[in-house]
Amino acid sequence: MTGAPIVLMSDRRVSAIPAIDCGEPLFDLRKVPDLRIDQRLADERGAYAQLRVGLVDRLLTAQAMLPDGLRLLVVEGYRPLSLQRHYFSRYADELRAANPAWSEEFVHIQASRSLAPPEVAPHVAGAAVDLTLVGDDGAELDMGTPVNAGPEESDGACYTHHPSLDGTVRANRGLLSDAMTAAGFVNYPTEWWHWSRGDRYWAFTAGAAAAHYAHVDWTG
Repeated sequence: MTGAPIVLMSDRRVSAIPAIDCGEPLFDLRKVPDLRIDQRLADERGAYAQLRVGLVDRLLTAQAMLPDGLRLLVVEGYRPLSLQRHYFSRYADELRAANPAWSEEFVHIQASRSLAPPEVAPHVAGAAVDLTLVGDDGAELDMGTPVNAGPEESDGACYTHHPSLDGTVRANRGLLSDAMTAAGFVNYPTEWWHWSRGDRYWAFTAGAAAAHYAHVDWTG
């Protein structure tokens, strides 16, 4: 990795930031004609396609900044708290089984490389979006790993600025990063596809006093 040390979502400096919810509702991204919504994580109720309404225009702004012929492909937005707990617990169990000498605290920290602890997870606040880039033909650009690839299976290449990336992958990730950053989102550096705004991790990164979005229960 390059640059400053990565701050993980398990860091106490992140969890210590208060979340003062602004009451903004979730919005169904499938209703936005200019956005492409992927189906790989689609659920029956459509939770995966929900995002806080204040972030929708920012997504469109990011897309407008991409070179001609490229578009965003949204994979997942809102994630119910129960699902986040399931994902995190399952990954922690895998790490614990593979590394029996690790302490519970270290298991928790290592699990947060790939999944946010449920109590601070941006997805459960409707404040995060996982996405990639596609061409006009719908083909995904080479980003080095699939969306949601873990550190173990990708040998660390899921990290946004991993030193092993070749020039094409680095350039493609740069296009996504430049557009999303300019639109006001922040990246979780262990996951090139994960971008958020208004959550605790965004507040920590941006130096904001509080998060704008807290955990939200969405019933469809």
